[in-house]
Amino acid sequence: MQLWRRFTQRLRPRQAGDALLALPLGLIVVIVLVDVLAARLPLGPSLLIVAPALTASFASTLVTGAIAAVAVVGMLIIGLDSHLLGTVDFGSQFFALLVVSGVVTVFCYLRERRARELALVRMVSEATQRAVLRPLPRQIGPLRVASMYLAAQEQSLMGGDLYAAIRTPTGTRLIIGDVMGKGLTAISDAALLLGAFRESAHRQADLPELAAYLDHSVCWNLAEPSEVETAGECFITAALLDIPDALPLIHVVSCGHPPPLLLRARQVSALRATKPAPPLGLGELTAAVYHVDTFAFEPEELLLLHTDGVIEARDARGAFYPLAERASSWTLHSPSALIRHLRTDLLAHVGGHLTDDAAVIAVQHTFRQTPTVVRTTDDSA
Repeated sequence: MQLWRRFTQRLRPRQAGDALLALPLGLIVVIVLVDVLAARLPLGPSLLIVAPALTASFASTLVTGAIAAVAVVGMLIIGLDSHLLGTVDFGSQFFALLVVSGVVTVFCYLRERRARELALVRMVSEATQRAVLRPLPRQIGPLRVASMYLAAQEQSLMGGDLYAAIRTPTGTRLIIGDVMGKGLTAISDAALLLGAFRESAHRQADLPELAAYLDHSVCWNLAEPSEVETAGECFITAALLDIPDALPLIHVVSCGHPPPLLLRARQVSALRATKPAPPLGLGELTAAVYHVDTFAFEPEELLLLHTDGVIEARDARGAFYPLAERASSWTLHSPSALIRHLRTDLLAHVGGHLTDDAAVIAVQHTFRQTPTVVRTTDDSA
C-alpha cells in the first residue's frame, strides 16, 4: 500500500488534484463495467479515447501515458469479453486509441519541455534583472531602508524605473529615477544610468558634479552615432540625495523628478526643489545648473522617495492614487511596515495591475544627536 501511494504521488502532477485524476480513471471504469456487465455499447470502446485526451489537459507526460495504458487495457478487456479481438471494427477502434494516446503523450512531453525552457529563460532573466536592480539592504550605515518595485510588464522584475544606494566616507547617496518609455529599451537605459551612478557616486565631490556626470553619461550613451536625430528624445527624470551620517540633513538635487515626501507626526511635507534641473539627458540642450536643496531630517521622520508610477496610478473611475493623503496615516510606522501598507493599498487602488512601473524607497535615520538645524538651500553644496 505504501509503495502504491508513493507511486501515485510521483505520477500525480502538482497542479492536478485527486478529483481531476479521478475523472479519466472513473470514465474508464464506467465504460468497461457498463460494456461488460450490462450490454455491449456500440460506441463503448471508442469512448475510451476520451480518457487520455482529458488527462493530457492537466497532467504530466508520465501520468498521461499511464492513463493511456489503462485505457488500452480496458479496451482489451472489452474485446476479450465480447469476443471481438479479431474483428475489423474492434481493430480500427483499438488502433485509433493507440494513435490518440501516442499523440497526446507526445504533446504532453513537448509541452513540458517548452515549460522547462521558459522556466530557464525566466530564471536567467530574473537573475539578470536582480543584478542590474540590486535589492537595497535593510540597513545602510545609520539608515533603515525599505524598498518596493512593481513592474507594469507581466513576468518582469524591472522596467524603466530605477533606484540605488552607495556608501561614501561621510554618508549615503541615493538615486531614484524614471526612464522615458517602456519595455527592453527602458530597462537598458535604466541599467546604463545605474551603472554610471555606482561607478561615480563615491568619486564625485558633490551632488552637482555627480548630476552633471550622470547627465553626460546619458547623453553619450542613449544617443548612438546612428541615432543622432533622437538625442533630444531620450531622458531620465531622477532625484539625487546625499544623507550625511553625522548630521540630521538631506541634500537633494532634483532633475525633473517628483519631490520626496517627509513624514512626521501624521503630517506629510513635499520637499520641493527651489530650482529643479531638467531630466538627465537634456542638460546639454538647456545648459542645466544643478541646485542643491538642503532639508532637516530628524530620526523620528520618514523619507519617502517615489516615481510617478505611484502618484499617476488610477482606479477604475480614473482617480489618481492619493499618496500624500494615504501616507499621512503611516507616519509612525517603520520603513518596512510603511512599504507593506503602501504596496497593499496601491494594488487595491488599481485593481491589482499597474499600467506604469512604480518604485518606492522609505528611509529613516537612526542618528541620535539632534542639533537644531534650520531648513536652508545651498547652491554650492
